[in-house]
Amino acid sequence: MPNVSRNLLIDFFSDLDQTTILWQIAVLVFSLMLAWQINRLLLGQFPKSEGMLKVGLGGVSRGTFPLMALLLVLIGRTVLKNWYSVNLLNIVVPLLFALMLIRLVVYALRQVFVPSSWFHGSERLIAMTIWVGFALHLSGFLPEILDAMDNLGFNIGKQRISLLIILSSILSILVTMLVAMWLARTLERKVLVAENMSMSFRVVLSKLIRAALVVIGILVALPLAGIDITVLSVFGGALGVGIGFGLQKVAGNYVSGFIILLDHSIHPGDVLTVDGRFGKVSQLTTRYLVLQSSDGTEAIIPNEILINSTVINHSYTNRNMRIAIPVQISYQSDLHRAMGIMKQAAANQSRVLADPETQVFLKSFGDNGIDLEMGVWINDPEEGQLNLRSAINMEIWRKFQETGIEIPYPQRDIRIISGQPSA
Repeated sequence: MPNVSRNLLIDFFSDLDQTTILWQIAVLVFSLMLAWQINRLLLGQFPKSEGMLKVGLGGVSRGTFPLMALLLVLIGRTVLKNWYSVNLLNIVVPLLFALMLIRLVVYALRQVFVPSSWFHGSERLIAMTIWVGFALHLSGFLPEILDAMDNLGFNIGKQRISLLIILSSILSILVTMLVAMWLARTLERKVLVAENMSMSFRVVLSKLIRAALVVIGILVALPLAGIDITVLSVFGGALGVGIGFGLQKVAGNYVSGFIILLDHSIHPGDVLTVDGRFGKVSQLTTRYLVLQSSDGTEAIIPNEILINSTVINHSYTNRNMRIAIPVQISYQSDLHRAMGIMKQAAANQSRVLADPETQVFLKSFGDNGIDLEMGVWINDPEEGQLNLRSAINMEIWRKFQETGIEIPYPQRDIRIISGQPSA
């Protein structure tokens, strides 16, 4: 291949002092401009789509320009070679074909490996980098460039470090970690949809798979990069010292996370009261728990707090939850009728359960009136309590107004006792 490349370059250089190079440049420029215009017109005809059709149209859009340019250059070369040499076009044809293949392959890898990550924004840069490497290889300049990069180096003890070794190490680490993360994401997706395992066990297993594959990827990438794997012992010692001096909380949160996931005490979707916060568990990881409240705010709670403090799980064994609604009526009001109105107001709400039954109790005789308390049961605590309390209280208020039952306000009777006349 290098000999063929050098022959192409020698033939190309021989055309530089002749008018034939101008005809070839004209054919090349015309082909590129016409291919760009055709590609623009075709892209304007593509409808907006989703799913696999969108993926297919994305591949077509990336291959249309180099394919059209390749066909036009081939036609121009066929016509032009009857009168002039076409050495420049002989070099351009494999470069256009390689550009089409590289863009399609990189786009396919983006869809397979990392459909929504940094690869999405770097797709064009990666494709152009590979294409430039192929162009240098085709022109025969790549070996000289690699030798020059290898000469830019220095020795550290018995280890030689050069620019070529650094770049190849970075490339091997990136490729290895990319494959490891893709495998981790694929296996994690399959584990999370397995219905024969509990959700907590699925989360633990997916995290362990991801961690194991990342470690394996590092162990494979370091030897490929020319790095002695024994350096991990030094890193492990430094990590142990770091955990001993400043990372106790971080390590404690991870250990607590695995304990919570394995003992099945908390699951995604549970309704909790933790550290004075009430909400639904929207996410449970090995380091923290995300508690989403009814107002949309999300509290990120470290797992160590869940282990060291009291956690009220409103849906641990069942999702039934009792809500107490206090009401006070005046001493002159009909007590039994007020209690019946309160029960009926609760029964009119669809969230209130019929079993257990709603009950109204006479709690105490207060200074200003009779204190009543109604207990209602719901099985959807994640929907909140304030909205239900408001609806029931509004119904009670309306019925009390219609029936003349009075809700008292604070009042005091003052008695003035006249004193005895002085002597």
